[in-house]
Amino acid sequence: MKKIAVLTSGGDAPGMNAAIRAVVRSGIYYGLDVYGIFRGYSGLIQGEMKKLTLGSVGDIIHRGGTILYTARCEEFRTEAGRLKAVEKLKQAGIEGLIVIGGDGSFRGAQKLTQLGIPTIGVPGTIDNDIPSTDFTIGFDTAVNTVIRCIDQIRDTASSHERTYVVEVMGRDAGDIALWSGLGDGAESILIPEAHYHIDEIIHRLRRGYERDKKHSIIVVAEGVGSGVKIGEQIKESTGWETRVTVLGHIQRGGSPTAFDRILASRMGAKAVDLLRSGQKDQMIAIRNQDVMGIDFDVALAQKHIPNMDLYELAKILSI
Repeated sequence: MKKIAVLTSGGDAPGMNAAIRAVVRSGIYYGLDVYGIFRGYSGLIQGEMKKLTLGSVGDIIHRGGTILYTARCEEFRTEAGRLKAVEKLKQAGIEGLIVIGGDGSFRGAQKLTQLGIPTIGVPGTIDNDIPSTDFTIGFDTAVNTVIRCIDQIRDTASSHERTYVVEVMGRDAGDIALWSGLGDGAESILIPEAHYHIDEIIHRLRRGYERDKKHSIIVVAEGVGSGVKIGEQIKESTGWETRVTVLGHIQRGGSPTAFDRILASRMGAKAVDLLRSGQKDQMIAIRNQDVMGIDFDVALAQKHIPNMDLYELAKILSI
């Protein structure tokens, strides 16, 4: 194998640039030509690629987002679109591809492997919702961003003696809400994977009020429902001033944490190793601090489940 390429697909995540850097520099170290494909599968179909050098990825390890850009691509969902992509790779002499993204991006990578392009996936998504890996690139940074925001909200909540509902990202997975809520001592954490009753939330708030607690924080994953609606229910039931903050896309950006930079570097380099050794149709995972390859079929057949022990711990500690 002499030529490989790398692209980023789906939502951006802090640490993607660190992974790109690792792919490029590891590839060059082992004598490979490494090409960057711009704007994900959309750019691949259009042939938007160029050869990357050591200098191309200099001074990017600390930057959020992705220097290769990312985009959704409906055309790639079609057989004709995927055949176009394969043709562009063959015309450029690309013999292997590394895809940095989420599960949707990985399913696209599987299709390319089936069409004769060896492909390896690197999990990059702030939601941490990829099965078979303990962590995904960007998750740690997103959690730390949320915690910093909640810390600032708590100052205002305390000063005005109010209850605050903070809505965070997590349409199908509650990891961001769970980890940030536990890390910031939230009174209640609402995640898609666990049922909740508004009466239980009210009970917790009243219990805190009875012991002279002046403010409360409730963290809600967007997949549970509207934070605004939950805030209205709390106000109607208690009569207390309740404010709602929807953090939105602020969670996606920012300089990656040390954890994400190191994780991305390890995963990017491992992806190159797998291609060099003739592996394909695998994703990179980290389990118990070990980085490894796992077959897409095995990984994607599973369902992501958050650490429910953390969920129970959060309930105990918020008594």
